[in-house]
This record gives sequence, structure tokens and C-alpha cells, in this order.
Amino acid sequence: MSLIDDLKTLDFKQPGNWPWPVKIIAFVVIFLAIQIAAGVLLWKDQSDQIESGRQEVAKQKETFVEKKKLAVNLDAYKQQRAEIEQSFGALLKQLPNKSEMDALLIDINQAGLGRGLNFEYFKPATAENFTEFYAELPVNIKVTGNYHDLGAFASDVAKMPRIVLLTDVKLDPPKDGLLSMEAVAKTYRYLDEEEVAKQRKTAKDKAAAKQGAKK
Repeated sequence: MSLIDDLKTLDFKQPGNWPWPVKIIAFVVIFLAIQIAAGVLLWKDQSDQIESGRQEVAKQKETFVEKKKLAVNLDAYKQQRAEIEQSFGALLKQLPNKSEMDALLIDINQAGLGRGLNFEYFKPATAENFTEFYAELPVNIKVTGNYHDLGAFASDVAKMPRIVLLTDVKLDPPKDGLLSMEAVAKTYRYLDEEEVAKQRKTAKDKAAAKQGAKK
């Protein structure tokens, strides 16, 4: 009987009765199937590992490039920081300290009187507005005078060695040849070390409270 005839008469429920040539072929087929399946599974696992490795290499390369850029520009960053600190220091010098604020308010008042203006009111705010490094004190003013003198007063305030900004300026219609100007003169002073520490602590406490509220 030929091999083909043997295959036609196979009883798949009783493989033990198969002829030896058929058993050998079946064994080879099963063996190859197992090897192929194992190879596919192993290849997939290795492929995943290779892809993961590629992603990690790309990430490390990106980190290296960023660090290299920082290293290359480190001197420029240091120079820029020094310039910023110098500019900041120069600005701070234009701000009075706490003990000089009264003198600055007198200077603003004197600038108006020196131009022949009449102050209807000159009211510093009862409380300062604090930031981390400086405090802002708004002063509500109302003065009357001719157009030229009001303009000269605004120019004098802008030229003061201390920083003073005139904001919320409002001019009323002329009356008897005089204009009335309302404005908020914002003056600034730098904080001493104790005040800076207090502001930083307040900011830190607020951030902690905000973070706690989120949880």
C-alpha cells in the first residue's frame, strides 16, 4: 500500500495504530509547528524589547541634546543673569526705603506747589499694596491750575529720581480759566529684609493652602 493510501485510511482517533512512516511525518509536522509558534512568540517579545530600547535611546538622546545646549550657553546665561541682577539693583536704587517715603510724598506735593497749583486734596492710601520685593502706595490727588502748569507738574513728577507714576488721570472742563485734574500718583518703595521674608512666607503659606485645597 502506498503512503497516500495510508493517509486516506488514517483513524485520527487512534494515532497509535498509524503506520510508522505516517507517525514520523506527523511528528515532524508537529515539531515544526511548535518551533514556528515558539519562534513567533519569542520574536514578538524581542521586537517589543527592541522598540522599547529605541524609544529609551531617543529619549536619552533628546535629554543629552538639551543638556548640551545648556552647557554650550552656560556662559551666556550667566552673563544674562548678571545683567538682569544689575538692572534690578539699579531699579531698586530708584525706590525709597520706608523711612524715605514721607520725604517723597512731600516732594510730590512741593512739585505741585512749585508750579502754582492748588491742591484740593492729597490723600495717600491707608494701606500699601505689597509684592515680593516692593510696596506700592497710591496717592489720590486733585489739583487745579492752568493747562501749562498742570503739564509741567506731570513732567516734573516723571523726572523725579524716585519712581512715581501718574495714573487714572482725569481732567474736568475749565472753570474760570483753570483746569481741575484728578489722578492717582503711585509711589513705590523697596522692602527691607524682614518684610521680604514675611512676603515670601505669606506666598509660601498661600501656595500650601491652595495645594491642600486641591487634595
